[in-house]
Amino acid sequence: MSNRLILAINPGSTSTKFALFREDELLFERTLRHTTAELSAFGKVTDQFHYRKGLIMKELEASGFSTGEIVAVVGRGGLVRPIESGIYRVSRKMKEDLVTGVMGEHASNLGGLIADDIAGTIPGAEAFIVDPVVVDELDPVARISGCPEIERVSIFHALNQKAVARIYASSVNRKYEDMNLIVAHMGGGISVGGHRNGRVIDVNNALNGDGPFSPERSGGLPSGQLIEICFSGKHTYAELRSMITGKGGMVAYLGTNNFMEVCSMADRGDNKAILIRDALAYQVGKEIGAMAAVLHGKVDAIILTGGLAYQASHVEKLKAMVGFIARVVVYPGEDEIRALAFNGLLAIDGRIEIRNYS
Repeated sequence: MSNRLILAINPGSTSTKFALFREDELLFERTLRHTTAELSAFGKVTDQFHYRKGLIMKELEASGFSTGEIVAVVGRGGLVRPIESGIYRVSRKMKEDLVTGVMGEHASNLGGLIADDIAGTIPGAEAFIVDPVVVDELDPVARISGCPEIERVSIFHALNQKAVARIYASSVNRKYEDMNLIVAHMGGGISVGGHRNGRVIDVNNALNGDGPFSPERSGGLPSGQLIEICFSGKHTYAELRSMITGKGGMVAYLGTNNFMEVCSMADRGDNKAILIRDALAYQVGKEIGAMAAVLHGKVDAIILTGGLAYQASHVEKLKAMVGFIARVVVYPGEDEIRALAFNGLLAIDGRIEIRNYS
């Protein structure tokens, strides 16, 4: 049996997930949860680098597996410049863009940085990222915002959306490239993409204020009222940015980014929690409806995924809203860790092209 190990790392807004594989065999997997209070100690996302890497290394050391056998460390892609779907070797330019936040700040920026740092300590190991959140396949018409100075950009959960779309296509003995799908990834951020013949032709910007609100993001806001807040003199630039990403959405209303906790509050009769829980489902359902229009109503299936898809009551609310459009299938959580590792295996075996970022 080959002793080649692959380490996959997926830093999310509220968790750090990582797993060790021998070829395609999962050896162990960990999910470390981070509260809003824990992460508030860091000014920028990249300031969390040593904290999150340290947690990963501590767990690896306790696992008993030899890190010296790791041949590839694959991180979730972050906010690099818009690029095509695929696997990329971590480069100096990529690290510079991740640290400076060339396209913005997000926890996934840590994926490539941590992967490269760990791989650098292991002789012969390589560092990669796969399908970063800036994968851009938008139709030209989808880029138009209504203001010439602002172009709509593609920032979404590309890795998981692509992975679950391919899994579903395989389950019905079809090719992903031959289907029309709507995929709603519902986690710390929420992205709803319209997939046409293997390309995500439209999707809300899940990071910078577009689409549904989420456990910690505001989603789309009324522009006029937002301008008034910006010029009120009551908030700094940093505070306004955090209102959009980090401290917006559910956490702003209820003080927690834990959706299960909010659902429990609602089940106990908390009227505000009921309203926010229902509003979140309402906005996701409305966005799915928009993507159905983008696909001209020709939708093979609607896929619900991400951590929020574990909540049965939430899923049922969405099915009630959008079930008339197409079959609704559910893949709770995300398949990103296995997708990262599988792409890493293909890369080191030379079965897929390794792209260069420059």
